[in-house]
Amino acid sequence: MKIYTMRKTYFILILVLVLFLNACNTKKQNLKDSNSPIIESPYLGQKPPGLTPELFAPGIIVKKNWEYGGVFTPDLKEFYFIREVGEVEENKKMEFVVFEYKNKSWQERVISKRVGQPFIAPDGKTMHLGRRYKERTETGGWSALKKLDSSFQKIQIMRLTASSKGTYVFDEIGMPDGDGVIRYSRLIDGKREEPRPFGAAINTGKMNAHPFIAPDESYLLWDGERDSGYGDSDIYISFKQQDGSWGAAINLGDKINTEAWEAAASVTPDGKYLFFNRNMNPENYDNVDIFWVDAQIIETLRPKE
Repeated sequence: MKIYTMRKTYFILILVLVLFLNACNTKKQNLKDSNSPIIESPYLGQKPPGLTPELFAPGIIVKKNWEYGGVFTPDLKEFYFIREVGEVEENKKMEFVVFEYKNKSWQERVISKRVGQPFIAPDGKTMHLGRRYKERTETGGWSALKKLDSSFQKIQIMRLTASSKGTYVFDEIGMPDGDGVIRYSRLIDGKREEPRPFGAAINTGKMNAHPFIAPDESYLLWDGERDSGYGDSDIYISFKQQDGSWGAAINLGDKINTEAWEAAASVTPDGKYLFFNRNMNPENYDNVDIFWVDAQIIETLRPKE
């Protein structure tokens, strides 16, 4: 009788354990399938990619329509991007969104309507939004929008990025002749110089746009159309030479570039991953997605000294 009772108790304990594990799995699946906060960190709990580009956080970041220009803060606890919402064409709108890691979970927040293409300075103190910017406040938030000085206001900047030295690199919209011009502006003795165009290594072909300057200024990424490309805009890289000049443009290759539009490349603050955008519908631009890939792909292209 005692052995029977022990077996019965043991069976009940096993049954309770099985039911508990099933409940945990169901809860985990429901969290994954719902709009509940994402618990894992960093990179929104995503499995890192290899040397083949993958969609970034499908179902969380990448959904329908546009998701564009994703950037992390240096501490990797905030991810900013632009997305398009709305099912009917005339009701679609662009909004500025952030995923923030707070209280051990990633939480989504709509900041405002689209105000520019975001880029976070390497020191994390400035959010650049084209010709405008925000600064970190003492409470950890962002200031109201501010304007760059007048020399930048006459250029219709789409994307502006900055190096650790404070060098600005930026593009323009509304190119009257179809050729985009990428410019830079350095800090010299604490003063901002007038914007200057890069040379022919960068500003060749059409639609040159969306530059990214490495924090140490060792390379520059941008996109544009060239006769030697794969189709629509491709992403290119130029490495700074020992004499301070910029090397020839190198196409990132067929793992990154396709016949479609690839653009707006940047590297995460920890230097591990390359993010970029791709148009998923060749017929029009109604579906642009964010991709990521191991940044080692940059090193495979760096010229050997």
